[in-house]
This record gives sequence, structure tokens and C-alpha cells, in this order.
Amino acid sequence: MKEAYVIGVDFGTDSVRSVIVNALNGEEIAAAVFQYPRWKQGLYCVPSKNQFRQHPLDYIEGLEATIKDCVHKAGPAVAALIKGISIDTTGSTPAAVDQKGQPLALSPEFADNPNAMFVLWKDHTATAEAAAINKHAARFETNFLQYVGGIYSSEWYWAKLLHIFKTDAAVRAHTVSWVEHADWLPFLLTGGSDIQQLKRGVCTAGHKALWSEAFSGFPPNDFFATLDPVLDGFVAHLPATTYAADQAAGTLCAEWAARLGLTTAVVIGIGAMDAHMGAVGGQIEPYHLSKVMGTSTCDMLVVPPDDLSGNKTVKGICGQVTGSVIPGMIGLEAGQSAFGDAYAWLKNVLAWPLRLLKETGGLSEAASAALIDELESRILPALAAAAAALPLEPTDPFAIDWLNGRRTPDANQLLHGALTGLGLGSDAPGIFKALVEATCFGAKAIVDRFEEEGVPIRGLIGVGGVARKSAYIMQVMADVMNMPIRIHRSEQTCAIGAAMFAATVAGIYPTVAAAMKAMGQGFDKEYFPDPERHAYYKERMETYKKIGAFLEHNNL
Repeated sequence: MKEAYVIGVDFGTDSVRSVIVNALNGEEIAAAVFQYPRWKQGLYCVPSKNQFRQHPLDYIEGLEATIKDCVHKAGPAVAALIKGISIDTTGSTPAAVDQKGQPLALSPEFADNPNAMFVLWKDHTATAEAAAINKHAARFETNFLQYVGGIYSSEWYWAKLLHIFKTDAAVRAHTVSWVEHADWLPFLLTGGSDIQQLKRGVCTAGHKALWSEAFSGFPPNDFFATLDPVLDGFVAHLPATTYAADQAAGTLCAEWAARLGLTTAVVIGIGAMDAHMGAVGGQIEPYHLSKVMGTSTCDMLVVPPDDLSGNKTVKGICGQVTGSVIPGMIGLEAGQSAFGDAYAWLKNVLAWPLRLLKETGGLSEAASAALIDELESRILPALAAAAAALPLEPTDPFAIDWLNGRRTPDANQLLHGALTGLGLGSDAPGIFKALVEATCFGAKAIVDRFEEEGVPIRGLIGVGGVARKSAYIMQVMADVMNMPIRIHRSEQTCAIGAAMFAATVAGIYPTVAAAMKAMGQGFDKEYFPDPERHAYYKERMETYKKIGAFLEHNNL
């Protein structure tokens, strides 16, 4: 096989990262990261209302900056041999677009309107609309929610679309279609100028937008028109055909080739969500749960189609879609709405007094800012070390991890987190310990649901920032789950997974499985459960479930 290189691009919640990878062996040649500037400033977001929006310029600027940086680092000889680009994004993160497929926020009229921007996955402004969809779906003989676990979430496509249409008449009037971030970026790179030509990925459409082969596409217009008149006729703008990420969206257009320093022969792949490509980058295996652990978690499972025959569905998860992870296999998705975000919340609470350093007058503004950054960066590692040294006592505090609602099992974004069992002796490491246990109990609830539904979990694969950075959290995870968890070697699993898809789309490998085998970086850590600690956590898991049930029953 001749020398060839590919680019994988991973759009996360806070930043975008791109990597140039040697397609023959998976070696990372160059990497670059770009923090979204508008998002970093908190623009267009209202956390108290669970509103989280991102401006498309953050994405465009980040795409160009990271790829150009990678190309510069790799040099012209490598750039000339780049064969493909594939992209993953957080999801569901859709936006309103015009006839040309341009997000409305890129027009002067809507430049500062959050409703015309991408509605980030963690935006929960559409809880009422999700509840309406769930209630409405029960009226139909066909269960249009059966392939998304039976419960529609406010984090997903149709709930967000309905919320925007109901609250912003101007955006509604100018919207021609509603496009996921993962589908829009390949359209952008290929020079798309007609929304009807945009190719939609099966990953986003199947898991988030109710597309299914069983329905010959999306649910019919009657389903949406009777849900709310503002949706009447909208589904007619959506195609019945979707594509797996091993298919091409097109080739790099002349404008973007010039901007990036590449050629128009570069093949652009269909986009997918980060956890799905991250599972491939993490070398997922059938019945081994791939846990992509970052601000939230996305838990991915692949199952041979014959093993879920007879239209068997798994209740309370985020969907099961053929080809959404590995083409030809059924991809099942679950996850937690807050994982790293739960720890970040505690860090921010504890770090609040640090702002007083700016008011002391003893330090310059630059010095106080640098000191604050240093202290904040040390909080979580210090808490983890202290928590790991604590004895395991039955009287330890408890936490419920629903600080951003519950994704699975059984989506309910109206739920809240909680701390209980506190006393005057409770301290920061003890509270951190309770939060870590809670996130691991939430992860165990997902495994339990799969197994209750007849889908066995035979192993755990950990990928992502939290998996690699926190030995304490991973050990608690293994102890709670009572099974080993392997940690993938790659620091950029999602981007590497995207690169594997790029290599497949470019024809370097015949299948994603072949690309995964050739380019996979393997595992470098494994955590094994301790029987004594598991016995302790097994009892606490029962209390966790009781507290959670009490909170949910009483709407607390």
C-alpha cells in the first residue's frame, strides 16, 4: 500500500481538535486544538435557563484554524498525500438553515439571535416540547419512538426544532430546513449551496430524529402536523435516504481547498456523532460497552443484526440504529447527561472565592489571573487523591448525578442532582467521593438496563479525557461495575475514529473494521475490580436507587 494520510476532526463541547494520521498504521503526525472564542465568553448562553447555543463562526474558524495548523506542522509532502477528511460532532446539535444550507446566524439579520444558532446537545430549553412528543406518540398505532428507547429527549432534534419554532416566529419564517452539526460540516467543505443536496447521516437521523428503515424514513407528516401546526409540512423537506459514515459526502471544494492548503481530490466523508466515531477509534468490539467519558458520557454498543432480530428493542436508551457505529452492525447508544460536568460543577463551587484575589490589590491583574488558573487546575486532582485515601464508611454522604437531568436509562431532563447524608464533618473530598460514586452508579444503571433487556455486557472500554486522566474515577468504575475496564491508549479517540472513517471513505481500506484493525493504537491501562470495595458499592447502589426514586416520584 502506498503512503497516504487522512484527517480526522472532532468537534467537542468546548473546542475542536484535528489530527493528521498516517493511514497505514494510525500514527498521529500532527494535531491542533481550537477553543471556541464566543462560547468561551459565555455568549448566547443562559445557564440558569439551560440555554446553550453556539455560533457557527466558532465552528468555521475552528475548522480552518486546526486543519491549517496541522497541515503546516506536517509539511507540504504530507499535505500532498492527504486523501480524506471525516468529521464527528457532539449531538444532537442542530440549527436552522436557509435554502442554500447556510445557518441563519450567518446572515446579518440573525447574527446575534441565539435561536438562529446551533442548539448544543446540553441545551434543555425544550423539555416541555419533549414531553409533548412523548404524550403525542402514544396516540399512534405505530410506535415511532420504539427505536429511541421509547422516550424522546429534550436534547434531540425534533424537540429543539419545535421549541425554536414556537418561541421565535422570525426564525421559523426564514427556516427552510433544520440540520445537525455533523451533517452541515461535510456540506460546507464540499461547497454545498442547495439544502436539498445535503446528505444526512444515519447516525444523527436514526438516534436523534426518528428516522428508521422500518418507517421508510421519518415519521409521516400527520405525526408532526397533529403534534403542532408549526411543523405541518416540515418533514417534506427532509430526505428519506440517509448514509452511513463510510460513504462520501463529496470532495473538497475549490474554496476550502485553497483555505486549507489541500487539493480538491480530498474525499469528504459523511459526518457522525463524536461518541460513535470515538467508539471506532477506541476499537469497539461486539457486546463491549465503549464509554466515551468527557463532560457527559456516551455509551456505545455494537451488536450483530441477527442478535436483535424480530424487531427487538431496548427500552429507555438513546436508540438503536443499523450502521450508526460500524456499518452493517446495530449501534446502541446510552449515556449520562453529566459526568465530567458534575466534577466541574464542584470545582467551580469550591473555586468561587478565588475571584477575591482580583480585589485584594496585592497582585497585578495578570498575576491574579495566572494564580487563579493554576489553583483551579489543581482542585480536581487534589480532590481525587484525597478521596482515594478516604476509608469506605456506611455513613459516607450520597449524591445523585442528575445535575443536568438524566439521559439514560429513561430520559428525563427535568430531574435534578442531590447531596444527602451531609454533616458538620462533611468536607470537600468526601463530597467529591460521593459525586464520583454517583456518576459510577449512573453508569451501572445503564449496564443493568441492557442486561435486563437481554443484551449482555461482556466488557468495558474507557475512552476520552476522564478515562485517561483519573485513575481514581476509573478504579471506582471497575469496583462498582464489578468488571475490568480497559483504557484506550489514544488521547484523541474521537478524532482518530474520524480518521479511520476518512481512510475508509478514501478507499484506503475496504471496510471500517479493516481500518480499525490497521490504525488502532490499542490499550495501555486496565482497572480490575476489588471484591471488598464492590461489596461496599453494591449496598450503596441500592441506596442510590432509592434516593433517586424518591426524587423522581416527588419531582424534586
